[in-house]
Amino acid sequence: MNLASTISTRLPLMEAFYTLQGEGRHQGRAAYFIRLGGCDVGCVWCDVKDSWDADKHPLTAINDMVHGAATYPGRLAVITGGEPLLHQLDELTDALKAAGFETNIETSGSSPLSGQWDWICLSPKKFKAPLPEVVEKADELKVVIFHPSDFKWAEQWAAQVKPGCKLYLQPEWEKREKMMPLIIQYILDNPQWELSIQSHKYIGVP
Repeated sequence: MNLASTISTRLPLMEAFYTLQGEGRHQGRAAYFIRLGGCDVGCVWCDVKDSWDADKHPLTAINDMVHGAATYPGRLAVITGGEPLLHQLDELTDALKAAGFETNIETSGSSPLSGQWDWICLSPKKFKAPLPEVVEKADELKVVIFHPSDFKWAEQWAAQVKPGCKLYLQPEWEKREKMMPLIIQYILDNPQWELSIQSHKYIGVP
């Protein structure tokens, strides 16, 4: 599939589900997740590699996505992937907002920004750098710590985000036992950072 030619009112939907947001600033809130297919970043430790190939996922009408979200009482919608910004998201966010939703996105920032967002969570990856236009608009910087060298890398991005952007360090899930003590000490020494722990995996929800 040529992602650039995807019909604007239909997007490849890998899955959609109602759960608790497990990470970052909105951790613990009821949220409806819309996970779009397609990713050109290719993180080696990605836990949703099935999302990478957009062709594997059915093109789904935006109206159907919003209808599915509206059947639940929560009004926080989180658009994720894959890399959701591979798609033009203006129509999706317009429809969600018209239905009364707060719109959040989780992105590597490596593709041009589209959509109307109440909250942008930027999680930069070494495999494909984020674009400056996304970095400057991020409300939350969430850096996955896979190796001790990632702390220095995290600071490079923290120096580029806007004042007031929330800063989070999150252990890569398979490395959490090794990385967690290092992250805790780093935050104690650098209290501008906070901890994100993927709480959904600890409590057993999607």
